[in-house]
Amino acid sequence: MLHRLEPLLKKMSRMDIDTFMVSDLHVIRWLTGFSGSNARVLLSPEKNLLFTDFRYGEQVKQEVDSMESVIMQNGFSESFVEGGYLQGKRLGIQAEQVTVHDAGKLEEKLEGVEIVPVNGFFDEFRAIKNDQEITWMKKAAAISEQVLEEILPLISPEVTEAEIAAEISYRQKRLGAERDSFDPVVASGARSALPHARPGTEQFRPGTLIVIDMGCVYKGYASDQTRTFAFGRVPEEARKIYEITRDAQQLGIDWARPGVSAKDLDSLVRDYIGKHGYAEYFGHGLGHGVGIEVHEKPRLGKTSEDHLLLHSVFTIEPGIYLPGKFGVRIEDTVVMGDHGVEPFQRFTKELIEL
Repeated sequence: MLHRLEPLLKKMSRMDIDTFMVSDLHVIRWLTGFSGSNARVLLSPEKNLLFTDFRYGEQVKQEVDSMESVIMQNGFSESFVEGGYLQGKRLGIQAEQVTVHDAGKLEEKLEGVEIVPVNGFFDEFRAIKNDQEITWMKKAAAISEQVLEEILPLISPEVTEAEIAAEISYRQKRLGAERDSFDPVVASGARSALPHARPGTEQFRPGTLIVIDMGCVYKGYASDQTRTFAFGRVPEEARKIYEITRDAQQLGIDWARPGVSAKDLDSLVRDYIGKHGYAEYFGHGLGHGVGIEVHEKPRLGKTSEDHLLLHSVFTIEPGIYLPGKFGVRIEDTVVMGDHGVEPFQRFTKELIEL
């Protein structure tokens, strides 16, 4: 983790920030390896410190070797002041994490210190994955794929969406995942047209499509994948929509290159779906970055200003959703190489009839 500190400190210097307070637990895990639920990190040229409470005294010793830790007796602000840990007069904070109210209270307690809100300070560094991160993400993807293979035979008219979702969560943990990276989506019939449907008590009916969106966390890193299945013979229109979505997704994979505008790749895939008459039924972005969080930079969408960088990891997941009828989404997580992307998922994209 030590290699991550130097570029952060250089950026702080360019922005004339003396000390930076990290409050986002995802960033803290990325930066230090600490997985507890209560922590702050202070970054400065002189010393880097992780603050947590008594509950995590032993855990922090096991997980963190890149900086010293401080076990607090009071709150974070009080600990910063009492220990004299703040360096200089300008304190950077994560604008997307700290409320205006909390920033004001912090400034009151840290008399003479200027609070400098900074948005997205860590995004550019987190977007580029190293070999270890990619290995862990591939392992997370492999766990989810194995579970997907295991749960498909369980689908029948006698079970519900919620029961299959519960099996996904249980089996991912049984295979070594820390947790789900998000609540599994298991949506059948007309509910498959809801991109983020919550699994319910609905039972599976023959002649319908089933969308399964799932992922897990391994060593702190997330996976994300979606496949759509036919439960028995489905209408010809459903098969047509499936083929368009599959081909659109492959188009996105084939045209992704280092330096390509995320907005342009989204537009390419969106135009392909539009040429087949379904533009209005693809209402979300083409994809998103994946890492410590299941949604991070880069963002692939109509208004994105991001570019696809070497060693970045992101999803390609077009979908077509016909309200009241059915929906289709196909999603892979990919890593950008020198000449294009490599999908983590190996699961077939041919329409499987259960």
